Amino acid sequence: MSTYLLVHGGWHGGWYWRRVTSILREAGHEVFTPTLTGLGERAHLLSPEIDLDTHIRDILGVMKYEDLHDLILVGHSYAGMIITAVAEQSVERLRHLVYLDAFIPQNGESLIDVIGADFAAIFHERVQVDGDGWRLPPLPLEVLGITEEADKLWISPKLTDQPFKAFSQPVRLQDEAAAGPYRARSSTAIIQR
Repeated sequence: MSTYLLVHGGWHGGWYWRRVTSILREAGHEVFTPTLTGLGERAHLLSPEIDLDTHIRDILGVMKYEDLHDLILVGHSYAGMIITAVAEQSVERLRHLVYLDAFIPQNGESLIDVIGADFAAIFHERVQVDGDGWRLPPLPLEVLGITEEADKLWISPKLTDQPFKAFSQPVRLQDEAAAGPYRARSSTAIIQR
């Protein structure tokens, strides 16, 4: 069987994977669904200091302290930024890297850089108007592609503000060539080692 580490997107938490984890565990897989600092049940830690590096360290920490190897690392949406950096720093621990409707940045790009000017403008405005200049309140679920009423009722009360620094800090890759096959540009990609 396989070991999965599922990394949620912005505004969410490890809870977001509940439906997927039950399927994977029933099939005999080991599954980890950490919540990033400042989000989900860790929202009490939300602060202006949380950035992309904080979230990268969150995932590297899970891999280290759970002693995960031969790992299938999955990133959804914003988490594509995180798993790109994690893959470069811990490629020896990975079997597969999966971008699930996720952003795949190049060195020096932030999420704000890759979402396009229109969304970036909306994010900047919401941070200033509704987020005290450092946090981004959740977007309407329809904007995130969630349209089923039952899903909206399940997800909406669990969403938390997103530390904007995590979206605006560029990913820093030391050696893009080392990430080799992970550099493919696609919104859904499965990359095998």
